Amino acid sequence: MLAAVSETDESKTTKVDDVADDLISQLHDLNLDRHCIVDATSPRYYRDFGGMCLSHPAVVVRPTSSVEVSKVIQLCGSSSYLTVSPRGNGHSVSGQAMPVDSTSGIVLDMSGLASIEIDLGNENLFGPSAWVGGGALWEDVLMRGIENCMMAPRSWVDYLRLTVGGTLSNGGVSGQAFKFGPQTANVKELEVVTGKGDIISCSDKKDVDLFYGVLGGLGQFGVITRARISLYPAPEMVRWVRLVYTEFQVYAADAELLVSLDDSFDYVEGFVFVNSDDPINGWDSVPFSRGENSFDHGKIPPGAGPVLYCLELTVHYSCSQNAAEKRWVDKRVAKMVRGLRFVPGLEFTTDVGYVDFLTRVNQAEQVWRANGSWDAPHPWLNLFVSSADIADFDRSVFREILRDGNGGVMLVYPLLKSRWDPRASMALPESEVFYLVALLGMRSPFPDGVPMEQLMTQNEEIINHCVSSKYDFKLYLPHYADEEHWQTHFGNDWSRFVEMKSLYDPITVLTPGQRIFERKK
Repeated sequence: MLAAVSETDESKTTKVDDVADDLISQLHDLNLDRHCIVDATSPRYYRDFGGMCLSHPAVVVRPTSSVEVSKVIQLCGSSSYLTVSPRGNGHSVSGQAMPVDSTSGIVLDMSGLASIEIDLGNENLFGPSAWVGGGALWEDVLMRGIENCMMAPRSWVDYLRLTVGGTLSNGGVSGQAFKFGPQTANVKELEVVTGKGDIISCSDKKDVDLFYGVLGGLGQFGVITRARISLYPAPEMVRWVRLVYTEFQVYAADAELLVSLDDSFDYVEGFVFVNSDDPINGWDSVPFSRGENSFDHGKIPPGAGPVLYCLELTVHYSCSQNAAEKRWVDKRVAKMVRGLRFVPGLEFTTDVGYVDFLTRVNQAEQVWRANGSWDAPHPWLNLFVSSADIADFDRSVFREILRDGNGGVMLVYPLLKSRWDPRASMALPESEVFYLVALLGMRSPFPDGVPMEQLMTQNEEIINHCVSSKYDFKLYLPHYADEEHWQTHFGNDWSRFVEMKSLYDPITVLTPGQRIFERKK
């Protein structure tokens, strides 16, 4: 894990101020929009959602065009020390979108590049799509598509207040990915500003290496300034189903069956919860609401372990007011869950609007902001673990290390490697079926919550167990402190990654917070 950085030395502060003044003068000479240079002292720029790293930028620039992005990158390239860190909505957890050195780091606040143009395919070769700024939020893409033409992307992330450029630089995964692939597999075209300052439009037909390199490329080859996202007719409603399991092997077998079917649910996810009345991680985390549909823990078979499992599924449909449509949904769900081996009597269903389903985390966000856990450190851990190793992972991690929960969400659900384009830059397990494991604790700040150092140590214990057990696994949203670990992460694709860096960012101006490459003089 990246150690926290603190800059309190008075002489260093003076040096930072001097550098900032000089940089601002140089930026003004570039004839940027007069509102581009913003207050670099705002807390939003010297920490991210993880809250584990502090690093003050020398200057923050909020570009409004790819030309302005290019000018800033070219300025950095003409120096012997400056770097550029594109920053979306600040939801990295280990300083990935932050500068390494406050005397040399320019942060690009991408929120100025948030335009959304809906194109129904009359004037392009890609079909219905949204031509979207890299700093646009997925939530805004959803709302614009629904309002304009009742169309939307089909692959999502669970939390939609993330930027388009940010998730495409990593993968973008949710419960639709088993069917449609990650968000990176649903992009038709990109506008990218490379580490040399070149503005390049690329696709799977043009500048193909750059197109696929940037997708999942962790911001190392270019800044995504625009992306063309495919759009499809959107449903009006969602039937949302949760099924409870006591045995992981049974849960995993049913989940893998569902993601392998040609005609399956529209969304398949799942999570681990504690077999107790724990108010956050326990039984009550499963029902959609309290009251008549409460969790009857008396139905749990004797001898069940410390944790249980919930399979989460949806079916899309058109109209909640159409009786025939409702009967169709009832029959479809009944048919698809028939034969699944969940605990009888511990199934839960509800009907919600499509937009309400996709923005479901927003309600939880309000609670987390109110109780202070949103602003606490979040040493989250995301892994891809092969299906061959996931049962052992369950025994060692979920049922031992995390047997009392993590104060938040513990996701575990299968994905199919064949839905990911092998030309993109993401590192994946070797197995065709692998699981997303997302340990998303939302604890109160210390001293009410667990110290950050203890949570980081727990993450290290989990990673070290995966390594020592020789699992076929990869970190998702990865972060390492040295090149040796990055080589291991990319494996046979490391040489290609290095070659792409030398082609598109030869003096390593871009995204130093990933700690993959050092800035060349």
